[in-house]
Amino acid sequence: MAARNKARKRAFQILFEADQRGASAQEVLADWVRHARSDDRQPPVSEYTMELVEGYTQYAGRIDELIATYAEGWALDRMPVVDRNILRLGAYELVWVDGTPDAVVIDEAVQLAKEFSTDESPSFVNGMMARFKDLKPKLRRD
Repeated sequence: MAARNKARKRAFQILFEADQRGASAQEVLADWVRHARSDDRQPPVSEYTMELVEGYTQYAGRIDELIATYAEGWALDRMPVVDRNILRLGAYELVWVDGTPDAVVIDEAVQLAKEFSTDESPSFVNGMMARFKDLKPKLRRD
């Protein structure tokens, strides 16, 4: 598994855990880093994982607003937790991170949905990410 793929998966897991615990993503990230440093069996948290989690945290309010606005028929708090956190991570990386092709970010989000969510989730995630891609120039200006 490629390093960035692993980093995205770990960032998703951190966001998911934070959502489930009702904790901040930064608090959970700190727990993961601390655990990796104190237990040789735990893999280290990569720099890119930290960048993704910290970046998401910076734009969390705006990202949740975007998801709630464009997820037709889904209130953010009623959306499956897995899907919500895949979209949070994907939206951040797609809109605010330069250097990764949009198609790669979208594909990675869809792959996470295939691995961790329901049969309907990959198409839902793909549609939402495509919408964010189309809106990207406007979203970056806002």
